[in-house]
Amino acid sequence: MSTRLAVGDAAPDFTLPDADGKPVSLSDYRGRRVIVYFYPAASTPGCTKQACDFRDSLADLGDAGLEVIGISPDKQAKLAKFRDAEGLTFPLLSDPDREVLTAWGVYGEKQMYGKTITGVIRSTFLVDPDGKIEQALYNVRASGHVAKLRRDLKV
Repeated sequence: MSTRLAVGDAAPDFTLPDADGKPVSLSDYRGRRVIVYFYPAASTPGCTKQACDFRDSLADLGDAGLEVIGISPDKQAKLAKFRDAEGLTFPLLSDPDREVLTAWGVYGEKQMYGKTITGVIRSTFLVDPDGKIEQALYNVRASGHVAKLRRDLKV
């Protein structure tokens, strides 16, 4: 199990390819607040619901000065298909080696259908303009999570 991040921790920097293979780094967002969310698999029901909720809230989040990045272990081609099918306009990043997932504490044991498995722990982080963790939310639900996040952030 990887170590979990806490409020005030430095957000582990990363550079990962997006759905088109273009490298995206967390440091590209320095000076801005960014929501970094981790999800298990593109094009699955829960992950689609969550991504579409972010998509549908993107204008309001942007007006509040928030950017959104989604990260999963999916390969770039699967991310491109997911992005195109759902009309997603924020970066989806590929971490097939799970190095970033591990650094952020979102890859490890979790419960699924009553069994303990190893996989991506659905989690969301708010990173402040200085690159520090402002919120660390582990084990979030796919449905209703974005609405709760918006309420908490008053967006």
